[in-house]
Amino acid sequence: MTLIYKPFAVVLGFIAGFLSKKLFNQVWGMIDEDEPPKPNTERATWPKVLGAAAVQGITFQVTRATVERAGAKAFAGLTGAWPGEKEPERE
Repeated sequence: MTLIYKPFAVVLGFIAGFLSKKLFNQVWGMIDEDEPPKPNTERATWPKVLGAAAVQGITFQVTRATVERAGAKAFAGLTGAWPGEKEPERE
């Protein structure tokens, strides 16, 4: 069943990327009126560069997890099979 889920997951990945970029731009716009600095921007401060990276990372991961989880639930609803693990792995 996971083979059938793969194309579905690829589409979800594109959706998550698009949404996370839009969301990051909105969140960063509330923090600073300037564009987020890239790590190699010479005149950007460390706090601003690291803050932008942290906000971007959190935004991307939360958006990705949300889209992936919703996609897995939708897939399970359509097919009756969960596309991933049933329980978290134990150490």
